Amino acid sequence: MNDKITRRHLLKTSSAAGIGLVAAGTGLRAFGQDNAEMELPVGAKGKLTVIHRTEYFEAAQNIFRETVTQFASAKGVELDISTTNAEAFGDFLGKMTAAVRAGNPPDLAYTSNVSIQQMAVLDIVEDVTDVVEEAISRYGRVMPGINAEKIGKINGKWYSIPFIANTTGTFFRGDKLREKGIDPQSLDTWQKRVDAALAISDPDNEFWGWGNTVNQSGDGWGIASGIFNAFGGHFTDASGLKVTFYSPETVAALEFIKKIYDRNGEYAAMLPPGVESWGDISNNEAWLAGNIGYTHNAFSLYAAGKRDNNPVFPNTVLLRQPSLNDGTSTDGGQVGGWLTIFKGAPNLALAKELALDLLNPDNFTPMSSVAGGLLMPAYENLWTDELIAADPNFAIIKEQVSVEDPWIGASWPADPNPLIDSIRPQGILEQAMGNVISGRMSPDEAAQDAHQKIVDLFEEGGAMQ
Repeated sequence: MNDKITRRHLLKTSSAAGIGLVAAGTGLRAFGQDNAEMELPVGAKGKLTVIHRTEYFEAAQNIFRETVTQFASAKGVELDISTTNAEAFGDFLGKMTAAVRAGNPPDLAYTSNVSIQQMAVLDIVEDVTDVVEEAISRYGRVMPGINAEKIGKINGKWYSIPFIANTTGTFFRGDKLREKGIDPQSLDTWQKRVDAALAISDPDNEFWGWGNTVNQSGDGWGIASGIFNAFGGHFTDASGLKVTFYSPETVAALEFIKKIYDRNGEYAAMLPPGVESWGDISNNEAWLAGNIGYTHNAFSLYAAGKRDNNPVFPNTVLLRQPSLNDGTSTDGGQVGGWLTIFKGAPNLALAKELALDLLNPDNFTPMSSVAGGLLMPAYENLWTDELIAADPNFAIIKEQVSVEDPWIGASWPADPNPLIDSIRPQGILEQAMGNVISGRMSPDEAAQDAHQKIVDLFEEGGAMQ
């Protein structure tokens, strides 16, 4: 499949070229994000150059940086370590491609939302099969529930090293549910959760049940794709090459989105001000301020509440992911972080050593323990009794990332591939939902419009429809 996809296509579709697609005149901010990017550092022989995502939980980030710093010191090499915005809709891939072509890429990156499939097709990452196999020999198999092999292993070779396993938290205010006599464990579908969010809403006292956006952001993608899939909508057929977006199921999902975000409709009382344009920080802030009753978020929300003894924390109930409308389970976790070594890394051997050093339980366990569920092990034997005892919800996360036949995620029913991964950076799904919420298009029109955009992406990439 990868051989059918052109590098030119990926460079175009994976950049920030699609910013603003959510259309002027909708009344919605396009993405609700600051997409400014910092320049990436220049790699050089004898200078270990590491870039990493910014953690929502500073204590874990500090341990990561200290581990890298100590490693460089022990090896007697200069260190250049800095952060990067590695969101799918940023320009990380374009910059890294340019750095590799110029022969001065950073050595290693710790990222989460960048497509390994795309980086492999662009030929900007090293084959790290030897590192992953060594990690498995030391720390046990990669957690089966995170689909790591389907995401990061191509034609039998690993192109990135699984580092973090986690799951998106689906959090409800347990005290508010109890007041309404609602059993949180009964809320196994999106419709039931929407209805519960409305039931617990009290806008007169600045409490809104629905703390979820479909604006382009990490959390917004999870909500948008989750609802899209729940109604049976899917981007492609099982081959991953035939676009199937426009369908009665997709239209039904968009009708559902229109209904729940209608500020003059039956669910208006559950919508916080500005939720349509929220970014990844917004629901954290609203939850920790006690203003919302239900949200999907990385465990940063949970970790911050626990760390700060926030009064909301004892009332935080963790639920599993909603099922599809037909009852199909979406249990499973995801690779929450990868360690990637770039093609032509000036310090290749050192980068491989560093990756294994970061996985060493002497370094990984302290980082994981303080992160409140954000940074859980990607390898089975790193789930030590000590780590699980650090938080009562860690055992629940382990269940999710141990699922033997996990939900594949937004690429369903296909395995991930570079073409499907090119949809997310363009914001096509979120744009379709924004068009419906704003009234610019009907659900049917928005589905047709998005379908054609996806067809154009696929055909430009060589998969003629």
